Amino acid sequence: MATLINPPSSNRGANETLNALLGKGSEFEGKLTFEGTVRIDGTFSGEIFTEDKLIVGEGAVVRAQIDAGSVEIHGDVIGDIRANESIELRSPARLKGNIATPALSIDKGVIFDGQCNMTTKEGTNVKALRAFKDESVA
Repeated sequence: MATLINPPSSNRGANETLNALLGKGSEFEGKLTFEGTVRIDGTFSGEIFTEDKLIVGEGAVVRAQIDAGSVEIHGDVIGDIRANESIELRSPARLKGNIATPALSIDKGVIFDGQCNMTTKEGTNVKALRAFKDESVA
């Protein structure tokens, strides 16, 4: 059984403060709701909800529906992701699922199997918004 812990300062990035960490070798199943930044380096199955940032570390395996402010993936994720701000897929990430976000970054070497819907922060489809703007100008 795994427990989310407050990580020691040595695990924190230079510009980022982690609120909790699911460490390497840990497994957790259920619903995760949090504020701040949480990093998963172990195995998680279930649902994740936050207005803030989720980091999936290299070697982590996450099988979940994710609804977050921003998501940064270095490990493996199976499930759909909706991010209000951004999704970053960093090598050697592997993602199998659909994503919806206004900003997407994918490194060379990442494997992404799914569909992407680029939306604005308000949830409006960018393609529909552009078509509307083009019609208004004509």
